[in-house]
Amino acid sequence: MTATDQTAREFESRATDVAILGGGLAGLSLAIQLKQREPSLGVVVLERHAHPVREAAFKVGESTVEIGAHYFADVLGLREHLESEQIRKFGFRFFFSEGRNDIDRCTEIGVSALLPTPSWQLDRGRFENFLGERARALGVDFRDASVVRGFDLASAGPGDETLHTIRYERAGDAQQLQARWLVDAAGRAGLIKRKLDLAQANDHDANAVWWRIDGYIDPNDWSSDADWLQRCTPPDRWRSTNHMCGPGYWFWLIPLASGAHSLGIVCDAKMHPLDTMNTHDKAMAWLRTHQPQVAASVEQSGHGLQDFLFLRHFSYGCKQVFSGDRWALTGEAGLFLDPFYSPGSDFIALSNTYICDLIGKDRAGLSFAPFATIYQQLYFSFYENTLSLYQDQYPLFGDAQVMPVKVIWDYTFYWALLAPLFFAQRQTDVAMLGRLRKAFALGSALNAAMQTLLRDWGQRNTAPLAADGRSLDQFDIGWFHELNRALNDVLDDDAFAARIHANVATMRALAAETLARARVDHPRIDDHGLDALLQGEPLPQPPLLAPAWYTAGAALEELAA
Repeated sequence: MTATDQTAREFESRATDVAILGGGLAGLSLAIQLKQREPSLGVVVLERHAHPVREAAFKVGESTVEIGAHYFADVLGLREHLESEQIRKFGFRFFFSEGRNDIDRCTEIGVSALLPTPSWQLDRGRFENFLGERARALGVDFRDASVVRGFDLASAGPGDETLHTIRYERAGDAQQLQARWLVDAAGRAGLIKRKLDLAQANDHDANAVWWRIDGYIDPNDWSSDADWLQRCTPPDRWRSTNHMCGPGYWFWLIPLASGAHSLGIVCDAKMHPLDTMNTHDKAMAWLRTHQPQVAASVEQSGHGLQDFLFLRHFSYGCKQVFSGDRWALTGEAGLFLDPFYSPGSDFIALSNTYICDLIGKDRAGLSFAPFATIYQQLYFSFYENTLSLYQDQYPLFGDAQVMPVKVIWDYTFYWALLAPLFFAQRQTDVAMLGRLRKAFALGSALNAAMQTLLRDWGQRNTAPLAADGRSLDQFDIGWFHELNRALNDVLDDDAFAARIHANVATMRALAAETLARARVDHPRIDDHGLDALLQGEPLPQPPLLAPAWYTAGAALEELAA
C-alpha cells in the first residue's frame, strides 16, 4: 500500500463548535439561526441526501401556521423567499363532507379574507434547497451526501473540554468530525434517541397515508353556485390547507408552488385501519367512499401520481431532548404530535430557539445545564398541552356542531398563550414565565377541561346536522381576528403580562359560553371541572360566538323537533 493510499484511507479529523446531524428543515434552519446570532461560530451540517433535492414529492410537513411561519419569515429573515417562491396560505379550511358530492351544501369553516398574520404552504424540496444555499452563504459547512455511521458522546463535567466524535461517510470516504455541541436533527431516524434509548410512546393512535399529484385541485370547481363561489375574497379556496372531515379522519389538500398538490388521509387507527388505505389503489377506493367529490377531481386527467407513502402510529414523545452534556434533539428526531393544525414547524422553531440559547450561554461561559432542564420542562409542557387537542378527539371530526366550536377553541388556546410567547421572543425569559405561571396554569387547565367537555358533547350527539351549506367565517369574529393581529404587537414587560391575562380571560369567557351551550342540548352533561375554573371575575357579554357556531339554525331546530 502506497503512502497516498494510506492517506486516503485515514479518517479526516476536524473540530467544530456545533455538529448537526441532518440537513432538513430542522437542521438547516438551526444552522442558519446559529450563524445569524454568532457569525464566528463553527457549524457543520451532515445531510444524507445529495443537494439539490427534488421538488414536490420530497417530504411532507408542507403547511405552516403562525409560530413556524414567523420563525422562517422574521426570525430567520426568509420572508422574501416565502412571498416569491412559496404560496401564501389562505388559512385553514374545513368541510364536513363525509360521503358527499355536494360540497357547497356542507358546513364550511374558514376565513373569507386573509387574516393579518401570514403563513405559507411550503414545497419542502424547494425550501430545503433554498435553506442549504442560504446556510452555505452564511458560512455553514453544509456537507450533503454524508451518511452518519456512528458517534461517541462526550460527558461534559465542569470545565471539561472533551468533544463529541462523529463518524460518517461521504463520496465513499470514511471521515471523522469532532464537535463541542452535537445536535440530532435526523428526523425519525432519531440517532441520539436510539443510542440512548430515549424513545417514548404516547396514547395517540393515529396513522397517515399521503401522495402528491401533478396539478392543482380547486374546490371552486365543485360548485356553480355564485354565492358560494364569492364567499372568499379573493375566491382562492385552493390556497387554503383544505380539510375534508368525517368521523375519525380528515383528508388534506395542500398546494405546492412547484405546481403539484399534496394529498393525505389521517385517521384514528381503530376507526379506519391502515390496511384499508396503505396502497394507492386502496387509498383511492377509500376516498371514493368517504370523499367522493375529491376522488372524482383527483381521478381527472392531468393529475399524474408522483409518489405514495404511509406511516403507522406517527405520534411519539421523547424522554430527553436537551442535555447539560452539550447535546440536543430537534424536530422529529425528538417528538412529533399530529399534522392536524400543522404544528411541526412550530416545534422546530421552539426547540431550535432553546438550543440556540443554550449554546449561546455556553459560549459566554455561563452555567447552561440548569437551563437545559428548565427549557426541556417547558418544551414538554407545550408538547403535552398540544397533544390534548388530538388524543381521543378524532371521533369528533365528523361532528358539524361540536367540531367548529373545537376549532375556534383550539385556535384561541394557541393564539392566547404559546404564539404570543414566541412572537414576543420571551420563550427563554424565565423571569416572565415565572411571573405568568398562574395564568399559563389556568389556561392549561381550561384547555384540558374543554377538550374533555367537547369529547363528551360529541359522544352524546346522535343526530347529524342537516345539510344547509352554512359558512362559519372566522374572519368576521372580531375578537378572534384581533387575537391573530395582536401577535405582531411589540410590548414592554407589563403590557405583555397584561395581554396574557386578558387572553386567559377571553379563554374563560369562551369556555363558559361553550359549557352553557352544551347544557342546552344535554342538561345533564358534566362540567368536567369547568365550573370551578370559571369562578372569579364576571365574564364579558354578549356571547363571543354567534348561534350559527353551535347549530345549523332552523334546519337543526326542525330536526330536533
